[in-house]
Amino acid sequence: MPEAVLVTRPEPGAEETGRRLAALGWEPVLAPALRLAPRPMAAPAGVQALLLTSRAAARAVRPGPLPAGLPVLAVGEATAAEARHSGFVKVEAAAGDAAALAQLAAARLDPAAGPLLLAVGQGYGLEVTLALRQSGFRVQRRVAYAAAPAPALPDRARNALADGRVVAALFFSPRSAHCAISLFHEAGLAETAASVMALALSPRVAAALRAAPAPLAWRAVQVADRPDQDSLLQLLGPRLAKR
Repeated sequence: MPEAVLVTRPEPGAEETGRRLAALGWEPVLAPALRLAPRPMAAPAGVQALLLTSRAAARAVRPGPLPAGLPVLAVGEATAAEARHSGFVKVEAAAGDAAALAQLAAARLDPAAGPLLLAVGQGYGLEVTLALRQSGFRVQRRVAYAAAPAPALPDRARNALADGRVVAALFFSPRSAHCAISLFHEAGLAETAASVMALALSPRVAAALRAAPAPLAWRAVQVADRPDQDSLLQLLGPRLAKR
């Protein structure tokens, strides 16, 4: 039986990551730490561009209220692909984080040409909003989806952790990392983390993982070279010492 990798990414992205893991020969164990739900979002008139900070935001915002030809700047290639799938036709991707998105907006857009519509999850987007406003842009930040902590670890994840089959866990955001840590503690499985390599999408995610309260202590924490799923999955290659 292949060694198991815990996926804490919310659905529907968790299933996609699970398929990628299975293709690489790992046993995916899905344990989304957050549950996402779209929120009705008013589409203000006169915006010059739509900025998307995540795939969840791209799934929640579709043409109709907004013109399909509205310029869209996405935080990374996966978010850009989701926006194109939703029906937007003028989509450009940044290098994968909020700072890169703000830099791309400053390079491509003119503060005098109108406000920017920033579609985010509830409680997200403050960093990129501040950076854009410091560059002179007017930003209309709108909540496109809400994220709530999962109530508990799925039974399959609990069993795999308790049996010691989980050798690595994937973490995509600081908030999902915090929520997953809480779920470990609530399940009485904090000490199982000692045999789990925690793989983080970014340094901010890694910082959240390293701040886990005792008795939870990861076997190690590794950070992807770039903030995208391909780089995260590459950590499961030669860098991950098999037991």
